[in-house]
Amino acid sequence: MILCHDPSYGGAFFGCPHCGNLKFVPFSCKSRFCPSCGNVYNQKRAFRMSCKLVSCIHRHCVFTIPEELRIFFLKDHSLLNCLFHSVRDVVLRMFFKMNKSELFTPGFICVLHTFGRDLKWNPHIHALISEGGAGNITPWRPNPHFDYDFLRLAFRKVLLDQLSLKLGPPFKKLKNQIYKDHPEGFYVRAKPNLCSPDITIKYISRYLGRPVIATSRMDAYDGDSVTFHYQRHEDHKTITECIPAIDFIKRLIPHIPDKHFKMVRYYGIYAKHHKQEKNLRKCLSKQKQHYLSKLLDWRNLILLTFGYDPLRCPECGTSMLVLEVYHKKTALFERYRKVMGYG
Repeated sequence: MILCHDPSYGGAFFGCPHCGNLKFVPFSCKSRFCPSCGNVYNQKRAFRMSCKLVSCIHRHCVFTIPEELRIFFLKDHSLLNCLFHSVRDVVLRMFFKMNKSELFTPGFICVLHTFGRDLKWNPHIHALISEGGAGNITPWRPNPHFDYDFLRLAFRKVLLDQLSLKLGPPFKKLKNQIYKDHPEGFYVRAKPNLCSPDITIKYISRYLGRPVIATSRMDAYDGDSVTFHYQRHEDHKTITECIPAIDFIKRLIPHIPDKHFKMVRYYGIYAKHHKQEKNLRKCLSKQKQHYLSKLLDWRNLILLTFGYDPLRCPECGTSMLVLEVYHKKTALFERYRKVMGYG
């Protein structure tokens, strides 16, 4: 990630067929954790999410856990699965309460964030939930009412029960204490936010797919210290921190996902091969999906993300062509000589 876009590690030479201007584009690291490459990855992920969405209002909910539980998830990342499973069970139960004679199933996407705005360890789930569900008989039933009390209390119970199974008897004392300290359940933000289909698609790409820290929040690096800022939740005040580079890296490392761990999961009618999937009208038509998929190549993603065309010749405006691709660690002047036919 540190060597992302380092020319000494390979890249591609582009040339203008009109004026002969040359341009070298170094390879990126392709890491999801990289602020630059991660943004490209998130754009593609947001598109895949958008293709699954049903054309209805969605609600953004945040499921959080108390501070005393966070250490367990830090020490054992496999416990993060319990967060996903708890949210899944609670949301499905809430919709089951709508009408017990007919099982209504919502569609929802869960995204795990392990970081707070200050980059410290703070695992929580962002869920985008359809305000309605598909029934066994009824094709679709809207449900704009979310039971906040049920969500908080049920999430507390289901999560603590799952942790008890994983952690065993030593967890019992802390579990009882948490029930006393959090009588109203765990905090769940589930207020209506008017996420219409069009707004939902933009919302996914902007928020649910964000990296741990955006480059816009990193203000300075002098070789020893990193300066970054964030907006504090409590009072919306902008806080600026300047910490040693090694401490900055230490804050980032815990947020690197384990290999093969799914940070985004689909449930209900958004799960794979759900029987109702073909019967519901999607936010994006097949024609629009096909068109947008073409925009997910490198050139268009750079244009959409940063506002400029990387293959437009700066001298004459003609589209540049690929001349040569390099994977070996060789000097830039040697690549130039080869492209020009000198050796």
